[in-house]
Amino acid sequence: MVISSPPKAFVSWSSGKDSAFALYEAQRLGLAEVVGVLTTLNEAYGRVAMHGVRESVLDRQIAALGLPAVKVLLPNPCSNEAYAERMAHTCEHMKEQGVSHVVFGDLFLEDIRAYREKQLATVGMTGIFPLWRRDTAALARTMITSGLVAHLVCVDPRRLGREFAGRRFDTRLLDELPAQVDPCGENGEFHTLVSAGPMFAAPIAVSIGTVVEREGFVFADVTADGAEGA
Repeated sequence: MVISSPPKAFVSWSSGKDSAFALYEAQRLGLAEVVGVLTTLNEAYGRVAMHGVRESVLDRQIAALGLPAVKVLLPNPCSNEAYAERMAHTCEHMKEQGVSHVVFGDLFLEDIRAYREKQLATVGMTGIFPLWRRDTAALARTMITSGLVAHLVCVDPRRLGREFAGRRFDTRLLDELPAQVDPCGENGEFHTLVSAGPMFAAPIAVSIGTVVEREGFVFADVTADGAEGA
């Protein structure tokens, strides 16, 4: 009997809890041999796209993961065409290294998954979605129970109060979220930064700094204690 080994994959790494837990589950369940992480950065600001996380903090995460990283620099603003072109180029390069799959932390947004699968198909790659369709209320608490530590670094004030920016993603926060807010923020209500968890070799000491509003979103600036450029 021939037992096939799991495919080599990169994880689409947003710096947040969903991508972190997807990485953990992909490894735990044997869905993929994770050989690296892929992150998009706003080239004008040197921060993780949407989350607004400093590159110095991202680098600390990458070190804690112990995995190679590919950073895709995106223009600001970034058109769909520019995004697709740069991601396709990056995926082609990964394929040359024997990587056939990309792991995503998507939960239930059908259009986002369909877009990802379509883009990957153009370069002959496949998506893996370890968290797909899991109940987000239960999943959020499972993440916390696993030892994952995260803070809300980006909040959409049209959906969630700005006072949540900078708060720790814990059971108290879950209990205080408005009923219409998804517990994992899958509808874009909030984005997080992970600083500890079973996917890391060691936790990252972080400090929550200034809360600012930019382009309609509320961001909590986070620094990794002792990180260069913090």
